[in-house]
Amino acid sequence: MPDWVQARRREIGDRIRAARLHAGLTQMQLGERVGRDHRTVHRWEYATADPSLTDLLLLADALDTPLADLVR
Repeated sequence: MPDWVQARRREIGDRIRAARLHAGLTQMQLGERVGRDHRTVHRWEYATADPSLTDLLLLADALDTPLADLVR
C-alpha cells in the first residue's frame, strides 16, 4: 500500500476525533450513537481500522457534520 494511504487514514481519524471532541462526546458515547464499540471508535481515530461508508455516514450524522468534512 502506498505511504499516502496511511497518511490519509490518519488525517481522517484526526478529523473524526476533532469532531467528536467538538461535540463534547467520549469515544464510548459516540460508539453508542453509531452502534459500535468504543474500541472501534478508537481504532478509527488512530487509523488502525477503516470505517466503512455506512460507518462514515453514521458518524457524520451523530456528529452533526457533513460527511465531506470528515473525509476531505
